[in-house]
Amino acid sequence: MSALVSVLAASLLLGAIARRSGRFPEQTALVLNAFVLNVALPALVLRAVHHLTLAPELLAAAATPWLVFGCSWLFFRTLGPRLGFPPGTVAALVLTGGLSNTAFVGLPLIEGLMGREALQVAVVIDQLGSFLALGTVATLFAARAAAKDTRTGALLKRVAVFPPFVALVAAFLSQPWDWPAWVDVVLGRLGDMLTPLALFSVGFQLRPSGVKGRMRALALGLGYKLALAPLAIALLLWLLPGMSRLTFEVSVLQAAMAPMVTAAILAADHELDPELSALMVGLGIPLSFATVPIVLWLLR
Repeated sequence: MSALVSVLAASLLLGAIARRSGRFPEQTALVLNAFVLNVALPALVLRAVHHLTLAPELLAAAATPWLVFGCSWLFFRTLGPRLGFPPGTVAALVLTGGLSNTAFVGLPLIEGLMGREALQVAVVIDQLGSFLALGTVATLFAARAAAKDTRTGALLKRVAVFPPFVALVAAFLSQPWDWPAWVDVVLGRLGDMLTPLALFSVGFQLRPSGVKGRMRALALGLGYKLALAPLAIALLLWLLPGMSRLTFEVSVLQAAMAPMVTAAILAADHELDPELSALMVGLGIPLSFATVPIVLWLLR
């Protein structure tokens, strides 16, 4: 846990220091975002999904990130315009409020709070839930919200050629075959770069002075992500018969995780209020270290 907190904090802090130092060009975040989306994330998806094994009883748990994203779309699309938020801000809230950091924050937090036996459920939620939602519906939503080309064929083409989605399809198709050990090592090393580089990019874009002017949007976004989303998932799963206590608790905790770093990168890549997206991640991650244990305590 302490190592995780140190990596996350150091990456964000170094990004902020780099921007203030003047030693990095203004395009730094754009370059890092491109690397994360086109190299590190596809490598991570390809390696993780290739090794994934799915138990049928975990399908309900895997569906929860999709429900969080769908509810996010309804929630922010309904309230955002009424509060006077521009379309780009609403889209940024849908992406960062609707996608949970179920991997780099979620997996270590759940292991630390619940033990290694909880990781199987957490990994399935991450891979078949968050990653699939990111590579499909979230990418489609971001492309449409950016309004660069809203034709259905053009939007579907953007999703089809999105590198993480291509990696996802390749991973599923290659599951019957084993890879050479060196391929696994290379993919692992490239995937390991995602978290520090993505958080460095978020830190580089983070403008703490902008918090004051974005309090309403942040309160709405983080209120949904850290409180309303896990509450909705808890109520829904409570109504399902036959779900084990472990699967129930892990599913709710994954819904309570901070906004996904890659969601902020995706929003910035499509010019959907990058400042707010960075603030959602920059504030959401440290807040989640306090709120997630509270959610677990309430469940028990």
